[in-house]
Amino acid sequence: MDYQKTCLPNGIRIVTSRMPHVRSATVIVYVGVGSRYESDRLAGISHFLEHMLFKGTERRPDPVLISEAIEGVGGMMNASTGREHTDYWVKVPSRHLELAFDVLADMLRHSLFDPGELEKERHVIVEEIHGIRDTPDDYVHDLVDRALWNGHPLGRPIIGSEETVEAITRDELIAYLEQHYRADRLVVAAAGDLTHEQVIELVQRYFGDLEPGTPADPHPARLSDARPTIELLERPTEQAHLCLALPALPYRDERRFVQGMLDSVLSSGMSSRLFREIRERQGLAYEVYGYLREYADVGQAVIYTGTDVERAERALRAVRGELEKLVREPVPDDELERTKELRVGRIVMGLEDSRAVASWIGGQELVFGEVLTPEEVIARIRAVTSEEIQALAQELFQPERFALAVIGPFADVEPLVCAVR
Repeated sequence: MDYQKTCLPNGIRIVTSRMPHVRSATVIVYVGVGSRYESDRLAGISHFLEHMLFKGTERRPDPVLISEAIEGVGGMMNASTGREHTDYWVKVPSRHLELAFDVLADMLRHSLFDPGELEKERHVIVEEIHGIRDTPDDYVHDLVDRALWNGHPLGRPIIGSEETVEAITRDELIAYLEQHYRADRLVVAAAGDLTHEQVIELVQRYFGDLEPGTPADPHPARLSDARPTIELLERPTEQAHLCLALPALPYRDERRFVQGMLDSVLSSGMSSRLFREIRERQGLAYEVYGYLREYADVGQAVIYTGTDVERAERALRAVRGELEKLVREPVPDDELERTKELRVGRIVMGLEDSRAVASWIGGQELVFGEVLTPEEVIARIRAVTSEEIQALAQELFQPERFALAVIGPFADVEPLVCAVR
């Protein structure tokens, strides 16, 4: 995969990848701000702002006009908010590349923040919060974040709370936009049937006069900021919903490729250890999986399972057993090679779409300031050894660092705590 990079005088970074075999083009505007930049009082404002930028502009005052502009040519658009960045993307037939920029720039630079639309969207977000709380297999992930990072913005839900969302004002949203959506915080990534020169010209036209800002505080974290605790939400659910979490490496650590392999051995696919042991061999759960959340300065590993209430303790002991096995024994060569091929295959297949390629180059540029090609990443994956995986497991999988979140009909969580510690 080839890519090109340009940095404009105002600090906007542009990365593109030409895909002449496709007929689409995807543009992603990354903004280097997310929920960990928020104060406790403004928790959820990054997400609220993302919603509001779809709710009408000076040229397109009705929100429907924004979606119609893109869908009217067969395109699609969306956005997402994370803890460290927010992104807005549009995918269109490549001959409508200019339209994609026109709509994105209109939203990011000329939104109205109409008071009526703001109140409607506030209600929508509050209902979204209610929906998460009513869905235990979603809500338990918020609880485990809090159990691991209690007191730090990393432990708060990205969406905020009902109380903070209800209190955020129009002036605060506009001020947050003006503070953070600055040229030096933007990465524009584009991929598809396009040229680098086209994209440079469009970025200059639509964002070239955007001024840089001042550095913002992302509330840095250290390993010592993790304060593993237990979060229990007693509910009369049919299943026990369990999340086990522990601090892990940040994405700036060169061992992130070892950590990725450790995660894959444990939880990638139906051939992973967690799936084979907990679902297939012991029949303890229908759903069991793990994932990594890597940030600039820290990370976390999470394992989720939903199981029968009477089997919750046994399921947690089985999870703990798989972690201990990785600490005690190196991964066999055949399993390691099979897992490497799984990761390599998913990288290759995952980059067949212009949006996926734009995300690949833009995401890396945003967080690393450089882009590794798929070939370079694959080489790093293939270089990981069993010894490196075991050494990292020994470093990370320490029971006193485990946080636990439980949703279910439990009056006493102590037996579950004993199962993991």
